[in-house]
Amino acid sequence: MKGVVLAGGLGSRLYPLTKITNKHLLPIYDKPMIYYPIQTLVDAGIDDIMIVTGGNSAGDFLKLLGNGKEFGLKHLNYTYQEGNRGIAYALSLVEHFAAGELICVILGDNILGGSIKSAADAFSKQGKGAKLLLKKVHDPHRFGVPRLDGNKILKVDEKPANPDSNFAAIGVYFYDSKVFEIIKGLSPSERGELEITDVNNHYIEQGEMTWDELEGWWSDAGTVDSLLYATNLVSRTAGKKSEMVPDEFSS
Repeated sequence: MKGVVLAGGLGSRLYPLTKITNKHLLPIYDKPMIYYPIQTLVDAGIDDIMIVTGGNSAGDFLKLLGNGKEFGLKHLNYTYQEGNRGIAYALSLVEHFAAGELICVILGDNILGGSIKSAADAFSKQGKGAKLLLKKVHDPHRFGVPRLDGNKILKVDEKPANPDSNFAAIGVYFYDSKVFEIIKGLSPSERGELEITDVNNHYIEQGEMTWDELEGWWSDAGTVDSLLYATNLVSRTAGKKSEMVPDEFSS
């Protein structure tokens, strides 16, 4: 299985922090944001990884990460995303890299306190189709929300005003090689992007989607509030709580 970290986009919700740098290079506690999804993949046993980046700071990823030696990797792969045309479009850029193998895709602003190894192992045994990782959250309207019937996903709704559940699709996706043909058949959404939710719903309609619930905490880091929240979670997990960490994180 190969790994893909999607770290393009403009990071407009983090302006002015992202006016001069890519959001995935911003710090989460004591490391750049991009370190966390890479380490998540490495900890799951995935060591063939491609970074999809974009914007004016793409070269800074190479300066920071090099060939991935800091993560115990022999090399890292990079590709460039022009513009902001959606997660599914960014994923389409790695078709040659995937070379027909199963892939694990993680959004570059996902900070996980839990391991995805069991899900990766389960998908390797599954061998085809797709798998989503879900997590219960207090604000599901910010994310893709699954409609569940027992262990079956009926549909994923993108940022619904009235969520059907308090589960969110956390931005870790497992796909077989059919994903690239699915993306080629997508039409842009109202915001002009190719949506990963449409990809997931295609697999669901074909009866080829499974899901697991992530153990441990999770946060995105795409807004100022979630950036602070993720930093506090990492600080607490590291056992380095300071006076700057709110009491809500100490229990």
